[in-house]
Amino acid sequence: MKPTLHQIHPVLPVQNVLAALFFYTQKLGFTIAFADDPKNPTYAGIRRDHIEIHLQWHDEKEWDFKVDRPMLRIVTQYVDALYDEYKDKDVFHPETVVKDTAWQTREFAFYDLYKNGLTFYQNL
Repeated sequence: MKPTLHQIHPVLPVQNVLAALFFYTQKLGFTIAFADDPKNPTYAGIRRDHIEIHLQWHDEKEWDFKVDRPMLRIVTQYVDALYDEYKDKDVFHPETVVKDTAWQTREFAFYDLYKNGLTFYQNL
């Protein structure tokens, strides 16, 4: 038998899992897949369509250091429609736009509450 990779569930560091859950569910259209504690979670998963992202609490002291946060690249269809869905949700930097790239994608990118990067794209 040959091993097969099926999915990846990236784990994003956050300072407050409840705040992150609110951001991803209320602003980005995700649903909660699970949480280790319904009232004060330190680890939770969110889903939208075919992807799942995990959110993990990290102590406030860890944020004192300048550390690059993860950047996720999420393949989507109808990237312009997704951009339109998000543009009025107060999640973008004022200069966020959908653009065609030299590497043959159409994409837009922004950061979540904790500076984890999210790029949504489709191949041209």
